[in-house]
Amino acid sequence: MNGTILRTTDGGRHWISQTSGTTDALLAVSFIDANTGTAVGENGVIVTTTDGGANWMSQVSGTTNNLNAVSFSDANNGAAVSWYGLIIRTTDGGAHWVSQRSGTSEFLYGVSFTDANNGTAVGEDGTILRTTNGGARWSHQASGTTNFLWGVSFSDTNNGIAVGEAGTILRTTDAGQTWVSQASGTSNGLVGASLIGTNAGAAVGSLGEIVHTTNGGTRWVNQSSAVTMLSLEDVSFSDVNNGTAVGDSGTILHTTDAGRTWVSQTSSTTNTLLGVSFSDANTGTAVGEFGTILRTSDGGKNWVPQHSGTGADLWAVDFADANHGTAVGYGGTILTTVDGGDNWVSQPGAPYVPLTGVSRTDATTGTIVGGAGVILRTTDGGNAWIQQTSGTLYDLTRVSFTDTNTGTTVGQFGIILRTTDGGNNWVPQQSGTPELLTGVSFTDANHGMICGVFGIILRTTDGGENWVSETTPTDYDLSRISCTGANNGTAVGYGGSIFRREAVR
Repeated sequence: MNGTILRTTDGGRHWISQTSGTTDALLAVSFIDANTGTAVGENGVIVTTTDGGANWMSQVSGTTNNLNAVSFSDANNGAAVSWYGLIIRTTDGGAHWVSQRSGTSEFLYGVSFTDANNGTAVGEDGTILRTTNGGARWSHQASGTTNFLWGVSFSDTNNGIAVGEAGTILRTTDAGQTWVSQASGTSNGLVGASLIGTNAGAAVGSLGEIVHTTNGGTRWVNQSSAVTMLSLEDVSFSDVNNGTAVGDSGTILHTTDAGRTWVSQTSSTTNTLLGVSFSDANTGTAVGEFGTILRTSDGGKNWVPQHSGTGADLWAVDFADANHGTAVGYGGTILTTVDGGDNWVSQPGAPYVPLTGVSRTDATTGTIVGGAGVILRTTDGGNAWIQQTSGTLYDLTRVSFTDTNTGTTVGQFGIILRTTDGGNNWVPQQSGTPELLTGVSFTDANHGMICGVFGIILRTTDGGENWVSETTPTDYDLSRISCTGANNGTAVGYGGSIFRREAVR
């Protein structure tokens, strides 16, 4: 949305935002080499680049309809498709775009040209159109389906695939004279396709669907990376490789390879889990709605309910080691354990104030944050929680301490507070954003990351004297973040989003 263009030169390890020059949503892009490409989108917008996206220049499409797809076969010859059967064509690299007669009023959503003459367009109600003369004439082909077709890809004049709603995949080896339905193995809509040669192909779609073939579609294999579409509320890494995320409806995901793959675990609850803390690769605790507390001692293979003694929602938990931990939540709830959760003891703190974040640095020391700028501190294992002066009435959401003295808390309206004396003094820092900040994680006194709504991630290497906004490939709200080193962070959030990166030093 908003004219977003992202570029990678290292196979997708890092994506860099580029300036498109438009605020219209861009819906499709076509590159013929590393430098020359065209993107199209809403309201007839067309932008083109000849330098790999360092500069994008606007072109005149001649329409205000959304342009749904674009395909260039070389630097000069390209076509874009739109609503009501609209096809526009250029033979001079987009200096001029000319409307063509498609012979249909159906909406068109995909187009693929293999050379200046041979192209295929697809659209609603199973529409397939074919040209062999650069679009001077478009002919209907029989698709054998009335499902909407969202994408099409040809690797040469004869070999192509079309994909669409309800997992539809159609295959041709004779330039579309015959289209054969293939079993995709999914009922999710497929919106994009890529065919390489006669055998290798991939299709992507809704709910993170990815299917792949290496034998021309005789068999399509699911490669989807999305483990869940339910929102994730918290994440905890005990080391570089081992991490756990929790979320809606009892969702628990676990990774042992630094987030490259995530596996769903059985929580035995449908309550939303709002906080998680692992003290080592095996030992962890998750908390959530209605006083839910779950405990694992085998890396999540088994999660065992514990008795919390409360029906209040628990919003955060943190353990200093395998035994000493604190959970906080609704109405000023504070629960502390010294035996790994065999017994949870209620402690007084700030009655009626929602407590949303906690950080334990050792068996005796901890800090809690919550609504209206509340900060509580204990140095005796929670027997007494003493209120500190935060200097704000903004809600605070999370807190992270790296030792007994050095900590950071974040919250509403982009607020960041920092202490280097155990909270005797909290000093505001400049976040550069007015938006809600939802998570913070420091690995040492200097290196930390913050996440927030609208995909915000901030990073510091100097203890927060300077916070730098990082480019993220999402506008989704991020809930929490967990760092395992100066350069490694994992953020989770809305719709099962998980983002992992090695930040630039």
